[in-house]
Amino acid sequence: MEMEEKDQTFISEIKTNKRKSPKITVIGGGTGLPVLLRQLRKRKADVTAIVTVADDGGSSGVIRDYINIVPPGDIRNCMIALSPMESMKKEIFQYRFNSDDKFFAGHAIGNLIIAALTEMKGNNIFEAVRILSDMMQIDGHIYPAAEEPLLLKATFKDGTEVLGESHLAKYRKPIERVTVHSYDETKKPTPAKAVVDAILESDMVVIGPGSLYTSILPNLMIEDIGKAVCETKAEVLYICNIMTQLGETEHFTDADHVRVLHEHLGKNFIDTVIVNTESVPDEYLNQQKNEEYLYQVKYDFNGLREQGCHVISSEFIQLKDSGVYHDGAKVIDEVYTLLSSTNQRMQ
Repeated sequence: MEMEEKDQTFISEIKTNKRKSPKITVIGGGTGLPVLLRQLRKRKADVTAIVTVADDGGSSGVIRDYINIVPPGDIRNCMIALSPMESMKKEIFQYRFNSDDKFFAGHAIGNLIIAALTEMKGNNIFEAVRILSDMMQIDGHIYPAAEEPLLLKATFKDGTEVLGESHLAKYRKPIERVTVHSYDETKKPTPAKAVVDAILESDMVVIGPGSLYTSILPNLMIEDIGKAVCETKAEVLYICNIMTQLGETEHFTDADHVRVLHEHLGKNFIDTVIVNTESVPDEYLNQQKNEEYLYQVKYDFNGLREQGCHVISSEFIQLKDSGVYHDGAKVIDEVYTLLSSTNQRMQ
């Protein structure tokens, strides 16, 4: 009898710990992903970040071209978000050389460290990230979407095509579809087994926020990742961008974002959408550096519901550094509320 009571106590503790540490897999890239990861670390979630490897601009692009490794920039930012290291160490890792430092101009120290470790480990990016994660005391997992750099190809609605993530926005034409390709034309882009397992074993899969065509879809267009997202029993949550983006989502509503995702995977796979309904101040409209943002994404509740999505709408704006961002704490509050309601429905 005493042994049975101990077994029941142990089982109860497992269930309690599971409730305290839900398995959450976040898929994306760019500046939106670290915002969520920082908040999830504070909540002590069991986090896995799956990061795009199609970035070919800036320091990451230069390194991937010279050393033929996956672009390290998004991985670096995710590591900083999930690491409890003191701020000075993080600043060193994030430090970017000045433009007048000819040889190192524009490179972040963290990018160079990731590249060096990858080379040391026989071009094994997963092993490099694992070692660096241990060094940075990261409690969670950071996985590149594939073990090799990938090339993004966009096909516009007029039938023309462009290669390279960094070139896409320059054309200012409506996009029909994006795909990703290995530089070795005989190979198909393939994720590591750990990437697929993380998606299938999660309590929730979070997609976004991030550039629709250049941060989110490059992950989902890897066949095995897209298939896993469609097949997982986890709640699939999409966090829609607050602002449209030049050359990508001009004039888009939140429903348009979801429609593009569904069309690319051939299935309505998104269960819930988080959308912002707070107005962006006029002085933040069309005033961003490099014109990356244009206007606020329009709210289309009926369009979202027609695609079978549960909608969470509220005020999620955080204004800082002359930019418009998601308030990470508010978003994660909604994530945990959704997790709680999902668990109750499944019991």
